[in-house]
Amino acid sequence: MSIATDHEGRLRGASLRVTRPRLAVLRAVHNHPHADTEFLIRAVRADLGEVSHQAVYDVLRVLTHSGLVRRIQPTGSAARYEARIGDNHHHVVCRSCGAIADVDCAVGSAPCLTASDDSGFVIDEAEVVYWGRCPGCSTSTTTDPGRSARV
Repeated sequence: MSIATDHEGRLRGASLRVTRPRLAVLRAVHNHPHADTEFLIRAVRADLGEVSHQAVYDVLRVLTHSGLVRRIQPTGSAARYEARIGDNHHHVVCRSCGAIADVDCAVGSAPCLTASDDSGFVIDEAEVVYWGRCPGCSTSTTTDPGRSARV
């Protein structure tokens, strides 16, 4: 099965109409994990030609609401989107350059879903963000090691 057919199947599986903008946004999110909206707009325009900011925002909202993409927003950062869904993974964010990478749960499939005290809540998702410095920034002699500004 081709990637295009796979994206079409995902849209149909979520009871969404298959449209060129939806396919282009889904492709862009798959090809550029953790990209922000402005980057995705440029990627979609490179794929489709002219498309409005609002159209991309609307498609991202629909894809997020339908569970086809995940929206994350580390503290101090613009919203980011990724296609890795359904596995309750976490993220590591570089304090210096803002790079973001996926991190699997530390033990088992999703141990973080078992809170020490759930206060009666039925927990279905945990969002853990690890902060530090990426390999490039941690070995750079030009970066201030004391910098703690968030992305």
